Amino acid sequence: MKRFISRLTKRSSTDYDDNQAGDEYVELEPTKEDRQGKVVVRPFVINDFSDIKPILDSLRLGYTIALVNIRPLKDKDLVELKRAINKIKKTCEAINGDIAGFGDDYIVVAPSFAEIYRGPGPTKPIEGDEEE
Repeated sequence: MKRFISRLTKRSSTDYDDNQAGDEYVELEPTKEDRQGKVVVRPFVINDFSDIKPILDSLRLGYTIALVNIRPLKDKDLVELKRAINKIKKTCEAINGDIAGFGDDYIVVAPSFAEIYRGPGPTKPIEGDEEE
């Protein structure tokens, strides 16, 4: 029995040495999130309600700014246009994006990392510049 225990202790001490344990590690380099894809500004045209599916799909991917021509549907059916824009707005809200009209015939939809410039807000008169 003594011999068995001595063999066991020899084997365990040679298999695992405290000095070697510190040398056996894997060094991991920090990874930064490299986005291979670029931001794409993509034009779309809505002729009917079914044309919004590619717009919604590209917005959900996250790297597309959509310039949407609504003129063809606007000329055809205002009710369908309102329905289509509401669907795009809901998706835009879900992805924390931004949506705005651009002229009479276009809307711009941007993902969460972009903001649509809407021009300066209302200006306040500077004291002393008020008309008498």
